[in-house]
Amino acid sequence: MMDWTDRHDRVFLRLISRHARLYTEMVPVGAILHGQRARFLDYDACEHPLALQVGGAEPVELSECARIAADYGYDEINLNIGCPSERVKKGRFGACLMAEPALVGRCVSAMIEAADIPVTVKTRVGIDERDSFTHLRDFTAHLRDAGLTTLVVHARKAWLSGLSPKQNREVPPLRYDMVYRLKDEFPELEIVLNGGVQSLEEAESHLAQVDGVMIGRAAYQNPYLLAEVDRRFFGDLHPVPSREDIVRALLPYLETQLAAGVPLKSMTRHILGLFNGLPGARAWRRHLSEASRRPEAGVEVVESALDRVLAARAVRDAA
Repeated sequence: MMDWTDRHDRVFLRLISRHARLYTEMVPVGAILHGQRARFLDYDACEHPLALQVGGAEPVELSECARIAADYGYDEINLNIGCPSERVKKGRFGACLMAEPALVGRCVSAMIEAADIPVTVKTRVGIDERDSFTHLRDFTAHLRDAGLTTLVVHARKAWLSGLSPKQNREVPPLRYDMVYRLKDEFPELEIVLNGGVQSLEEAESHLAQVDGVMIGRAAYQNPYLLAEVDRRFFGDLHPVPSREDIVRALLPYLETQLAAGVPLKSMTRHILGLFNGLPGARAWRRHLSEASRRPEAGVEVVESALDRVLAARAVRDAA
């Protein structure tokens, strides 16, 4: 999710779940090949397992990105052909590529040839009027024949004209049935469902039909929903961290990044939803949002915000 799942957010999420696979923002190939590569590709070692998500449409460029991703130590490289934004469309990548399955197949084949890490694709169930199961099946067949073994499917089609990216996440109806059917048609492929999943209970119900579930915005807006992932899906019996534990565990990372010149507000924006639904959540968000903007803001801002939550909890418990 562009501008959302940066390295600071991923470190925070890793403190909540030890095993959930994390994805970078979608990075255009040009930023990797011709931009400030370290800015887009550097990550903290704690983030593994970690997938690099890229956007592009040229097999040669994507093959070089796959090689670079492997050299950087990523666990997976994911080609995003599900993003419907105008900026992405003008760059001739993202969801518009669903209209060019042969080209996507060549891209996938080149990436697989170039790197010894898994190559995956994230797509939609369709675009515009190309929204039948037949189109999705034929598109998937091209990718399978190119060597793809894992496909992530957002269960909404994308309208490439007339809807904003936000509307494309909300307006087209969810078609989970198409993703389920795709798994039935391609049992040899690992099919991961994405789109509209709001809880682990929903994720578990989908796992009766598909091989995996990707949760995006729900996990960003309410990150603590990931706290039970390790026990529920990975059999990890480590104690589930409390929200307070997570905040305190994050402080050393914040201090390190502050010393490197990263503004506090660039990091605290990702943790605003940690206490959603609990006493003190509003005070937590307000204090972080306001105090983190100050040029001199340090970790004491986060500690002070936590104190507000603990005070609200004490009032509730005393009532």
